[in-house]
Amino acid sequence: MGKKSRVKTQKSGTGATAAVSPKEMMNLISELLQKCSSTAPSPGKEWEEYVQIRALVEKIRKKQKGMSVSFEGTREEFFSELMAWATECGASCDCFEISNFADEGYGLKAIRDIKAEELFLWVPRKMLMTVESAKNSVLGPLYSQDRILQAMGNVTLAIHLLCERANPSSPWLPYIKTLPADYDTPLYFEEDEVRHLLATQAIQDVLSQYKNTARQYAYFYKVIHTHPNASKLPLKDAFTFDDYRWAVSSVMTRQNQIPTADGSRVTLALIPLWDMCNHTNGLITTGYNLEDDRCEFMALKDYKEAEQIYIFYGTRSNAEFVIHNGFFFEDNAHDRVKIKLGVSKSERLYAMKAEVLARAGIPASSIFALHCSEPPISAQLLAFLRVFCMTEEELRDYLVGDHAINKIFTLGNTEFPVSWENEIKLWTFLETRAALLLKTYKTTSEEDRSMLEKPDLSLHSRIAIKLRLAEKEILERAVSCGRAKRLHFQKQLDEGIPLPLYEESDIALLENADAKLPIILRKLEEEDEHVQEEMSLAQIKPDAAGLDSSKTPVLNGQCKDLNGTQEDPPGSDAVVKESEAEKHDPSTKRTEGEPEDGSK
Repeated sequence: MGKKSRVKTQKSGTGATAAVSPKEMMNLISELLQKCSSTAPSPGKEWEEYVQIRALVEKIRKKQKGMSVSFEGTREEFFSELMAWATECGASCDCFEISNFADEGYGLKAIRDIKAEELFLWVPRKMLMTVESAKNSVLGPLYSQDRILQAMGNVTLAIHLLCERANPSSPWLPYIKTLPADYDTPLYFEEDEVRHLLATQAIQDVLSQYKNTARQYAYFYKVIHTHPNASKLPLKDAFTFDDYRWAVSSVMTRQNQIPTADGSRVTLALIPLWDMCNHTNGLITTGYNLEDDRCEFMALKDYKEAEQIYIFYGTRSNAEFVIHNGFFFEDNAHDRVKIKLGVSKSERLYAMKAEVLARAGIPASSIFALHCSEPPISAQLLAFLRVFCMTEEELRDYLVGDHAINKIFTLGNTEFPVSWENEIKLWTFLETRAALLLKTYKTTSEEDRSMLEKPDLSLHSRIAIKLRLAEKEILERAVSCGRAKRLHFQKQLDEGIPLPLYEESDIALLENADAKLPIILRKLEEEDEHVQEEMSLAQIKPDAAGLDSSKTPVLNGQCKDLNGTQEDPPGSDAVVKESEAEKHDPSTKRTEGEPEDGSK
């Protein structure tokens, strides 16, 4: 996918240029593994730990310079071989070609008119690199013994990719040769470029991503050089940190879920050709045809000859795009900022508020989102804030008052305020909270815009600053919206405007629009919109007994981080399940503090 990476000419592998003894390298690897497996740093010390881990990694990289395996020629020189191989395998290649789209990189260009919803591409299973193909490859013996590979499909795919890249007779070489030589994910950022993300919501995931990748690399370096079942892997003489970072990024930006051949479960896959498509806003239009055993892709809209063919990656925020895909999407209709809110257990009315929220299907503490759209809050967040700001009398009315059960259904509906005072309080709270979050940034929006005007700004710095600015703009809109709503409802109160009267028959109104759906019948939107696709491990040691299963990605790469993110929204092509261990792994989460202290 063009936007997922820039292209560099790959140099032919030559062998080590820096003399380093196996013992010296193993000592460095052991030191790295120990550092990455130590207890999580105390709050505020995460950056210091990152700098220390990075220094160790850079020392290893320096000693491994020139040891990586690569191909002669440039990436684009292998596109014709990829197309020929795809045609030979039975894929459809008659209505597009691979083309360079400047800032977006490589993508698919229509060579004839294509109609919306037309099946323009299918890719048979035999072309896919999957966890199943890994099990049946030279990696199989190690997979059968290694619990990390068994628990983490994305790590399996990364090692599988490296093994096949090093195999001159691999059937996937026509595909592997066309993968980017490097990427624009934060794993490739310089330290000063990562520093631009300090104080952003993305920073914790970025630091965790780097730590997890370094830990995995150190673990598998030891395994490859010591495990009997790894003796036949073609990696012993060439398994560098740069190799693993490349493989991790290739998988992270491209992994997808497909059903297994018998349809009984899902597995992870890399899908050649289709993964060249760039992202745009829209709907997911991909699926898997079990009868014909192939991935199928319908056109998102009408395309004229010579136009670029896009797909929709899913409802990701720009933080997720930057961390897991390596690009910032300017026109992101789904951009958002996370906000953790909870009713303090020490509050006198906690039990009553928690009960009302429970009846509405909302936890007393949860991660919500402020959206880039208007209004910036969802029906679920509106419902939470209304309950959060209720007086004892209002709480009692929603618990035991007339029509109490049905009134629960109105909590997320803008047409039925609890009271004018309640609306004033909730919008005041939102305005104040967003303003407090804005103060945690080290730069202003104006300063960020000025920095972006500098012509010599590196691409990675530009991506980081754009993300930082986008977060601020969402918070600024929330402040503005909160102020406007507060003043509006204050005017309603001052002028004595009567509240809309709730009638039991009004429940029918709640069945006609998504924003008005009874909250108890739906999951929290913010839970549905957060799948993470990062390779993460709680602890990695060669003899680890308990391992965390990673988040699995979904069609269109919808997964969300090797650190974790969300399930597909209703109607999408795949469902992602999150392991309980990951769900509660604090090292993979980034949230603000409880509302009572206003911290970020």
